[in-house]
Amino acid sequence: MSVGLATAVSCLPVVTIPAALSTACAVLRGAGEDRPATAGRYFALLRRRLRAGDLLAGCVAVAGVLLFLADLALARAGLPGGAGFAALAGVIGCGALLVALRACARPESVTDWTAALRRAVGDAGRDLGGSALILLAVVTAGLCAWMLLPLAFLAPGPLALALTAIDVRTPRSV
Repeated sequence: MSVGLATAVSCLPVVTIPAALSTACAVLRGAGEDRPATAGRYFALLRRRLRAGDLLAGCVAVAGVLLFLADLALARAGLPGGAGFAALAGVIGCGALLVALRACARPESVTDWTAALRRAVGDAGRDLGGSALILLAVVTAGLCAWMLLPLAFLAPGPLALALTAIDVRTPRSV
Protein backbone atom coordinates (compact mmCIF):
# COMPACT_ATOMS: atom_id res chain seq x y z
CA MET A 1 0.00 0.00 0.00
CA SER A 2 2.85 2.39 0.79
CA VAL A 3 4.31 1.91 -2.71
CA GLY A 4 0.89 2.66 -4.19
CA LEU A 5 0.57 5.89 -2.22
CA ALA A 6 4.16 6.87 -3.08
CA THR A 7 3.40 6.24 -6.75
CA ALA A 8 0.25 8.34 -6.56
CA VAL A 9 2.16 11.26 -5.03
CA SER A 10 4.96 10.92 -7.60
CA CYS A 11 2.44 11.01 -10.47
CA LEU A 12 1.04 14.40 -9.43
CA PRO A 13 3.49 16.46 -11.55
CA VAL A 14 2.06 14.59 -14.62
CA VAL A 15 5.36 14.54 -16.58
CA THR A 16 6.70 12.12 -13.97
CA ILE A 17 3.99 9.51 -14.58
CA PRO A 18 6.12 7.16 -16.73
CA ALA A 19 9.04 7.31 -14.28
CA ALA A 20 6.74 6.86 -11.29
CA LEU A 21 4.99 3.81 -12.78
CA SER A 22 8.29 2.33 -13.95
CA THR A 23 9.83 2.78 -10.49
CA ALA A 24 6.79 1.23 -8.81
CA CYS A 25 7.02 -1.78 -11.14
CA ALA A 26 10.74 -2.13 -10.35
CA VAL A 27 10.10 -2.00 -6.59
CA LEU A 28 7.23 -4.50 -6.82
CA ARG A 29 9.30 -6.81 -9.04
CA GLY A 30 12.03 -6.65 -6.40
CA ALA A 31 9.58 -7.90 -3.77
CA GLY A 32 9.57 -11.22 -5.63
CA GLU A 33 13.36 -11.26 -5.17
CA ASP A 34 13.16 -10.71 -1.39
CA ARG A 35 13.82 -6.97 -1.52
CA PRO A 36 11.54 -4.76 0.57
CA ALA A 37 8.63 -3.07 -1.19
CA THR A 38 8.48 0.09 0.88
CA ALA A 39 7.88 3.75 0.16
CA GLY A 40 11.43 4.51 1.32
CA ARG A 41 12.92 2.14 -1.25
CA TYR A 42 10.56 3.54 -3.88
CA PHE A 43 11.63 7.16 -3.29
CA ALA A 44 15.31 6.19 -3.11
CA LEU A 45 15.06 4.41 -6.48
CA LEU A 46 13.02 7.24 -8.01
CA ARG A 47 15.51 9.85 -6.82
CA ARG A 48 18.42 7.84 -8.22
CA ARG A 49 16.85 7.20 -11.60
CA LEU A 50 14.92 10.41 -12.34
CA ARG A 51 16.82 11.88 -15.29
CA ALA A 52 16.21 13.89 -18.44
CA GLY A 53 15.09 10.80 -20.37
CA ASP A 54 12.36 10.13 -17.82
CA LEU A 55 11.07 13.69 -18.04
CA LEU A 56 11.24 13.51 -21.84
CA ALA A 57 9.14 10.31 -21.73
CA GLY A 58 6.63 12.18 -19.57
CA CYS A 59 6.52 15.13 -21.98
CA VAL A 60 6.01 12.77 -24.92
CA ALA A 61 3.16 11.06 -23.03
CA VAL A 62 1.49 14.40 -22.26
CA ALA A 63 1.89 15.52 -25.89
CA GLY A 64 0.39 12.22 -27.07
CA VAL A 65 -2.63 12.61 -24.81
CA LEU A 66 -3.16 16.21 -25.93
CA LEU A 67 -2.88 15.18 -29.60
CA PHE A 68 -5.37 12.35 -29.01
CA LEU A 69 -7.85 14.73 -27.35
CA ALA A 70 -7.43 17.27 -30.17
CA ASP A 71 -8.08 14.54 -32.75
CA LEU A 72 -11.24 13.49 -30.95
CA ALA A 73 -12.40 17.11 -30.74
CA LEU A 74 -11.88 17.51 -34.48
CA ALA A 75 -13.76 14.27 -35.14
CA ARG A 76 -16.74 15.60 -33.17
CA ALA A 77 -16.71 18.93 -35.04
CA GLY A 78 -18.98 17.51 -37.72
CA LEU A 79 -16.40 16.90 -40.42
CA PRO A 80 -17.23 14.23 -43.02
CA GLY A 81 -15.90 10.85 -41.91
CA GLY A 82 -15.60 12.04 -38.33
CA ALA A 83 -17.16 8.90 -36.83
CA GLY A 84 -14.76 6.59 -38.66
CA PHE A 85 -11.82 8.80 -37.78
CA ALA A 86 -12.85 8.81 -34.11
CA ALA A 87 -13.03 5.01 -34.09
CA LEU A 88 -9.62 4.72 -35.74
CA ALA A 89 -8.14 7.29 -33.33
CA GLY A 90 -9.59 5.30 -30.41
CA VAL A 91 -7.95 2.09 -31.61
CA ILE A 92 -4.61 3.84 -32.17
CA GLY A 93 -4.89 5.54 -28.75
CA CYS A 94 -5.60 2.22 -27.01
CA GLY A 95 -2.63 0.63 -28.76
CA ALA A 96 -0.32 3.49 -27.80
CA LEU A 97 -1.52 3.36 -24.18
CA LEU A 98 -1.01 -0.40 -24.09
CA VAL A 99 2.55 -0.19 -25.41
CA ALA A 100 3.39 2.71 -23.08
CA LEU A 101 2.11 0.84 -20.02
CA ARG A 102 3.93 -2.34 -21.05
CA ALA A 103 7.10 -0.27 -21.44
CA CYS A 104 6.68 1.08 -17.89
CA ALA A 105 6.48 -2.50 -16.61
CA ARG A 106 9.64 -3.62 -18.44
CA PRO A 107 12.83 -3.81 -16.34
CA GLU A 108 14.70 -1.95 -19.09
CA SER A 109 12.60 1.18 -18.47
CA VAL A 110 14.71 1.98 -15.42
CA THR A 111 17.72 2.71 -17.65
CA ASP A 112 16.65 2.77 -21.32
CA TRP A 113 13.18 3.83 -22.49
CA THR A 114 13.95 3.04 -26.14
CA ALA A 115 14.74 -0.61 -25.39
CA ALA A 116 11.72 -0.84 -23.10
CA LEU A 117 9.42 0.48 -25.83
CA ARG A 118 10.90 -1.84 -28.43
CA ARG A 119 10.36 -4.87 -26.21
CA ALA A 120 6.92 -3.66 -25.13
CA VAL A 121 5.77 -3.63 -28.75
CA GLY A 122 6.88 -7.25 -29.09
CA ASP A 123 5.21 -8.20 -25.80
CA ALA A 124 1.94 -6.57 -26.87
CA GLY A 125 1.83 -8.70 -30.00
CA ARG A 126 3.06 -11.96 -28.45
CA ASP A 127 0.99 -11.86 -25.27
CA LEU A 128 -2.52 -10.91 -26.35
CA GLY A 129 -4.00 -12.18 -23.08
CA GLY A 130 -1.69 -9.93 -21.08
CA SER A 131 -2.53 -7.01 -23.36
CA ALA A 132 -6.24 -7.58 -22.74
CA LEU A 133 -5.57 -7.74 -18.99
CA ILE A 134 -3.73 -4.42 -19.11
CA LEU A 135 -6.59 -2.76 -20.97
CA LEU A 136 -9.05 -4.24 -18.45
CA ALA A 137 -6.94 -2.86 -15.59
CA VAL A 138 -7.03 0.60 -17.19
CA VAL A 139 -10.79 0.38 -17.74
CA THR A 140 -11.28 -0.73 -14.13
CA ALA A 141 -9.16 2.15 -12.84
CA GLY A 142 -11.12 4.55 -15.04
CA LEU A 143 -14.48 3.24 -13.87
CA CYS A 144 -13.43 3.44 -10.23
CA ALA A 145 -12.28 7.04 -10.75
CA TRP A 146 -15.49 7.87 -12.58
CA MET A 147 -17.65 6.44 -9.77
CA LEU A 148 -15.68 8.05 -6.95
CA LEU A 149 -13.34 10.84 -8.07
CA PRO A 150 -10.86 10.59 -5.15
CA LEU A 151 -10.04 7.06 -6.34
CA ALA A 152 -8.38 8.63 -9.40
CA PHE A 153 -5.56 9.70 -7.09
CA LEU A 154 -5.08 6.12 -5.88
CA ALA A 155 -5.28 4.43 -9.31
CA PRO A 156 -1.53 4.45 -10.17
CA GLY A 157 -0.61 2.07 -7.33
CA PRO A 158 -2.95 -0.79 -8.25
CA LEU A 159 -2.26 -0.16 -11.92
CA ALA A 160 1.49 -0.58 -11.29
CA LEU A 161 0.77 -3.80 -9.40
CA ALA A 162 -1.30 -5.13 -12.32
CA LEU A 163 1.39 -4.13 -14.84
CA THR A 164 4.08 -5.86 -12.80
CA ALA A 165 2.04 -9.02 -12.36
CA ILE A 166 1.32 -9.21 -16.08
CA ASP A 167 4.96 -8.54 -16.98
CA VAL A 168 6.27 -11.11 -14.50
CA ARG A 169 3.95 -13.80 -15.85
CA THR A 170 5.05 -13.11 -19.44
CA PRO A 171 7.73 -15.58 -20.57
CA ARG A 172 10.86 -13.77 -21.75
CA SER A 173 12.20 -14.32 -25.25
CA VAL A 174 14.93 -11.71 -25.57
